[in-house]
Parts: sequence; C-alpha cells; structure tokens
Amino acid sequence: MDPIAHTLFGATMAEAGLKRKTALATTTLIIGANIPDVDAIAMLISSDYALEVRRGWTHGILAILVWPFLLTGLMLGLDRLLRRWQLYRNRLEANGINPPMRPLMLLGIAFLGVWSHPLLDWLNTYGVRLLMPFDDTWFYGDTLFIIDPWFWLLTGAGVVLARTTSWPGMTGWILLGTALTALVTTADMVPFAAKVVWVTGVTAIIIIRSTGWYQHALQPLALMLLIATLLYSAFMFAGARMTVSHAKNQLADDGIEVQEAMADPLPARVLRRGGIAASDDHYYRFEINWMRPDSFELIGEPISIDSPDHIVEAALESPDVQGLRNWIRFPSYEVREKEEGWRVFIRDLRYVHPEQESAAGIGMAVVDLDEDLEVVASY
Repeated sequence: MDPIAHTLFGATMAEAGLKRKTALATTTLIIGANIPDVDAIAMLISSDYALEVRRGWTHGILAILVWPFLLTGLMLGLDRLLRRWQLYRNRLEANGINPPMRPLMLLGIAFLGVWSHPLLDWLNTYGVRLLMPFDDTWFYGDTLFIIDPWFWLLTGAGVVLARTTSWPGMTGWILLGTALTALVTTADMVPFAAKVVWVTGVTAIIIIRSTGWYQHALQPLALMLLIATLLYSAFMFAGARMTVSHAKNQLADDGIEVQEAMADPLPARVLRRGGIAASDDHYYRFEINWMRPDSFELIGEPISIDSPDHIVEAALESPDVQGLRNWIRFPSYEVREKEEGWRVFIRDLRYVHPEQESAAGIGMAVVDLDEDLEVVASY
C-alpha cells in the first residue's frame, strides 16, 4: 500500500483507543506502520535495483520481529527527553491525554504497528517476501489496488474527526484532503460514480467535523471506522478469491485447465476485477463483476507462454534487469531481429499490456543485444 494508507491505518488504530494505553502510542503506531519502507531508499539507485530489494529484508519475518524492539527502545528514550519539557507536558494535559509510559504495552503496540505494514502490502498484486531472509518467495493477496480511495476514506475519517484543532494541523488536513480529492476526481481510471461517492464522503466528513456533535464519542467512532476498514478489506479479499474461482470455472467450460490465476483489483471499483489466468501454454486476460459469474469476459487474444530461448536468456543476464527478473510473476518475452542483433521485450503482464512498446513505469524492460548476444543497452 502507499505511505498515506499505512499512516492513516496506524493513526486510526491509535484513535480507536490505543493512544490512551501508554505514552507515545500514536507516534509508535504511525512510525511502526511505515518503518519497513526504509528500503525505499533503493529507488535512489535505480528502479530495477528497487525491484530487487523492495519488500524483502525489511518486510520479512526476521525484520518484523526485530523492528518492534528497536522502535520501543527509541520511543522510551524519546519519552524521557520529552517529559523534561514543560511545554510537552502542558500539551498532553490540555488534550486530556497523558498516560504513563508502560514499556510492555508500548512493545505490544509497536508490534501491531509494524506487523500492519507487511499485512497491508500483502493485499496488493505487487507482492511481499514475508519469509525473508530465509526464503525469497513472493506472496500475493490480490485484494486491494495499491492506491485505494475507499481505504483512505474509511481510515482518514476517524483521524480527521479526532485530530488537532490547531490552525497548522487543520491546514495540513485541508491540504491533504484537497490533494487526495484532486487525485481521485481527475484520474481517468476512476469511474464517474466513484468520484461522486468520494466527494460525497469528503463533504460528509467536513460537515460532521464542523458540527462537533461527535466529540463525546470519538473513540467509539474511530473504532467503528477501523472495523469498517477491516470488513471492507475482508470483503475485497473474498472478491479476489471468488474472481479466481469464476475464472477457472469459465475457462474450464471451454476446455482450458488453469494452472494459476490472479485477480487484479481495479482503481476504486469494488465489484469489477481484471485478471490473468495461465494454462500450460497460454495467458488469458479477463474482466469480471465477481458478483455475477456470467459477466466473465476475455480481453484480447490468448498470449503464448514461451520458455526463454538462448536470445532471451542472454537478455535476462543484463545487470539492469535482475530486479525485474527476480520480481516478475507473469513473464512474457518478445524478440525482434534488428540489423545488427536483437531487441528483447520483457513484460510482466500484471502491469504491462502485451503490446506495450515503452518501458515506462514498472513491469517491463527492453534489452538490445548484438550479434554475439552481448548486451548493448537496457532500458
């Protein structure tokens, strides 16, 4: 998931009651919900290197056992430092939140924050290597689009209603809400009906916030929204499983035995799914309303699954595609002969159209080889 989703989920857990359990609970949850993404620094080296290391060591079982202890130690030191400042104590008392420091409780909260991160990442089609560093197998939930506006809306509502009333804080929420609304309402991939629902939801939050009638029930409200977020995620997870089941059944009716299938969540669309099904020798792209099996529709022609020949193998040895090679899930290879060699297109059909020419974004690389199968260029 994106950093906003991770942050809002951590903050929602805090507002649902955990912030009153121990000092610095909110800070711990928000940092913990984001800390595995320290591997994002790999993007400064190259996008392919990021594919090689992202969602690996820092998201794996060993890291998520260690992170909470490191985070708890940091928060205990920070608490000692902050409690020396009278201004900090006054702010806590003014907000009615001044619980004592409970180290064991803080450690448990740190585990919740940290563990929420790989769980949410697992819900995407991108994948996460949960067993690192012992096993680099990718795991996929195929449940939520990597940027899910309904996840933002549900988690953001409780946080916005409960958080600061200061002008700097309010200004920050207004700017964030405006930016997210602009993103959702201007995105071509988001259907018009979803844009209307989003604007209606944001408007409702503004109206409720302005009335202030809910102030006596902030914690129950946040808890209700957290439960709603979990139920929404469970509903979408069920949709993913149903999508795969329908795809296998529909293709089986045509005599096609599916070996693997992926449900691809579409932006802001709760019931509509895309997907890929793989038989022994072909990929099949499809769309479906998972509540209506008869809506199953194949997209385009079947795509042949070919084992890499010696030309493709040479391209796959390029140092610039090792991240893609490690991360690819539904590989498709195309070789075109050039005047003095070959051009090899490497596509992951999760994110790339089978006829896409440009390597923009993720999921694709183009490698030029000379007549001796030496790499000339990769992009």
